[in-house]
Amino acid sequence: MDSIYRDLQIGNVTLSGNIILAPMAGVTDLPFRLLCARFGSSLQCMEMVSAKAIYYNNKNTEALMEIHPDERPVSLQLFGSEPELMGQMAHKIEDKPFDILDINMGCPVPKVVNNGEGSALMKDPVLVGKIVESVAKAIDKPVTVKIRKGFDEGHINAAEIAHIAQESGAAAVTVHGRTREQYYSGAADWDIIAAVKDAVSIPVIGNGDVTDGKSAKAMMEQTGCDGVAVGRACRGNPFIFREIKEYLMTGVSCDRPSKQEMLDTILEHARLQLEYKGEYIGVREMRKHVSWYSAGMPGGSKLRGRVNAMETMQDIEDVVREAFG
Repeated sequence: MDSIYRDLQIGNVTLSGNIILAPMAGVTDLPFRLLCARFGSSLQCMEMVSAKAIYYNNKNTEALMEIHPDERPVSLQLFGSEPELMGQMAHKIEDKPFDILDINMGCPVPKVVNNGEGSALMKDPVLVGKIVESVAKAIDKPVTVKIRKGFDEGHINAAEIAHIAQESGAAAVTVHGRTREQYYSGAADWDIIAAVKDAVSIPVIGNGDVTDGKSAKAMMEQTGCDGVAVGRACRGNPFIFREIKEYLMTGVSCDRPSKQEMLDTILEHARLQLEYKGEYIGVREMRKHVSWYSAGMPGGSKLRGRVNAMETMQDIEDVVREAFG
């Protein structure tokens, strides 16, 4: 098969495709993951969960770990900085129906970093090795690692960290081509993804500035990475997975969704939110999603005012039907 769209083997899990929904806190919840799976994402990555929160049986964390059969294969993402605890909690939750366990070493948020977790781990390569080894030994499911280019421009060590992860038992690594200092600003450095690919033999998934089929193909050709992870570009746009898949397979950009398909998808998204989270939380969660779906539309600021005032499912229907009807 000449297409760069192909199956991806991660440990003992075979993905039927190599376009992945990147984990995003507050975005990749169960309702959104179901939509992305339907539109062609090969692997759904969940919102990150804290090893300490699992240890303390946090109720919100239990809800975050809920998985629907229709979204599989699924990657559950764990964060923490204590090797023994990370291994113990990985073992504790292994019977949940996720397929892959990902260790977060990329989150740039201050409250995570200041706790020595997320992208702060990239400052301590020895600790990285201990965490990956502890988790990989604790469970039979494949363990993967999500990293960044480095902590800052003075410490670009993604290739070193990826090599350590591989030697410690990781089955794949995802590389975001920005430093922690950059957060999500500036252009992603795809050369660092290529450097990681040269440094390891496990699959490398590229992340950063994949916004459509052309950029996905360009990243894969430029870096040699085995797959792409789509992050912010899929907010309000689960259709992107279908579009990238089509482009990687045929070299042709498929049509954007019609207004009717947009309308149907947003209402389905809302129904799923309410089903899983109840009306009060579900509607409030949908406010940001509807804003993302309608970004760039004429009359956007007026629409956003109405979106932020939505209180019920009927409000969502009224606003969305008027915008997309």
